[in-house]
Amino acid sequence: MKVLVTGYNGQLGFDVVQEGQKRNLGMIGIGFEDLDITKQDDVIDFVKNVKPDAIIHCAAYTAVDKAEEQKELVWDVNVNGTRYLAELAAEIGSKFMYISTDYVYDGEGDTAFRETSLVNPQSYYGLTKLEGEKVCQQLLNEFFIVRISWVFGTNGHNFINTMLRLSESRDELSVVDDQIGSPTYTYDLARLLVDMIVTDKYGVYQATNEGYCSWADFALEIFAQANRDVKVNRITSEEYPTPAVRPKNSRMSKQKLVEMGFAPLPHWKKALAHYLKELDQEVNV
Repeated sequence: MKVLVTGYNGQLGFDVVQEGQKRNLGMIGIGFEDLDITKQDDVIDFVKNVKPDAIIHCAAYTAVDKAEEQKELVWDVNVNGTRYLAELAAEIGSKFMYISTDYVYDGEGDTAFRETSLVNPQSYYGLTKLEGEKVCQQLLNEFFIVRISWVFGTNGHNFINTMLRLSESRDELSVVDDQIGSPTYTYDLARLLVDMIVTDKYGVYQATNEGYCSWADFALEIFAQANRDVKVNRITSEEYPTPAVRPKNSRMSKQKLVEMGFAPLPHWKKALAHYLKELDQEVNV
């Protein structure tokens, strides 16, 4: 099976390619330098040349605050780029998986969103990711849409790395405590996505590590597991304003994964321990 993975330079795309290679799949990971997905002719030429059996579309414009200013570019990447790839998937008959986000919801309430819950994005990034979902549903009879959240992996920048870096020079940090979600380790997520792509169990899914926490809770656990003595002050979203609205409720139900026969991901605390061990090994190599 030949699988084309966009966003190879990112945390998730990198791990998806690594996971597929472990299973002897023909993984082709591409980044922006390999293909600009906003250029339709280039996409047509590239995909028709590769002729993949499946496309896992991890590439996206994900800088949520900058997205409020760079709207044309964001739309080009998240909507038009997705459209060009989905059109080719439909034409050549390849499976298509689109990676979406918790930002498609409004972040209200305190219960877990289901795949069928009302979508109502509050940021431009969330809007464009939802439009990408719609493109898949319009162009393809069968597709995988996988909504994820709070991603961290070894190949890129993330909240854990930021906390560890800040802890080297500061013994006290203020972290938002009223946004609740599930940290998600790309190593674990990649295994699930590869499990999915080799099946015909199409549909809309939600995939995160198990358990919920606030960003402040996450920071405290990072410092506890990394043996860093840092005081965490819990603050509200209003005390840390950002250009893009962050969902306060990013809880997502993963019940459908289980119903469709996929194994739940490990608890986020276990995933964090695994990630920190990987970081430690990289430092000591």
